[in-house]
Amino acid sequence: MERGLIWLPLLGLFIGLAYAGWNEYQKVESYRRWAEGFDRAKYDVYAVLGQKDDTIVWGKPTRSEPKEIQTFSLKDVSEIQLEIDQKPVSVEASPPQGKANICFRFRNGEKVEIPFTQTSLAAQWTKKLQELTNHNLPK
Repeated sequence: MERGLIWLPLLGLFIGLAYAGWNEYQKVESYRRWAEGFDRAKYDVYAVLGQKDDTIVWGKPTRSEPKEIQTFSLKDVSEIQLEIDQKPVSVEASPPQGKANICFRFRNGEKVEIPFTQTSLAAQWTKKLQELTNHNLPK
């Protein structure tokens, strides 16, 4: 009986891990369905992000579908900046660790921050979006 009581917490741990894995799988599958219509898309535990032409759509991942969806146009953006630990950094000189955000500043003064878990991925997205907005600027 003692052996059974020793293994019971381990069984509980395995059940918890299985549930966590199933939950994350459901989030990834709902993201996959959501991302089909975009030119570029990314998923991580903080946010889902999709880009179609000059439109950016982002929200929080859930098992059913992304929630708190926000949409804006790159035409309304005045500046795109990579931030690591709330400090602006150069895309080329981004540190390998830290809390990464892509910060969009709009012409009306508003600001949107989209979080990333990987600084390298945030730097790649920032560089690509900066290139897209430079091509959209009137000459």
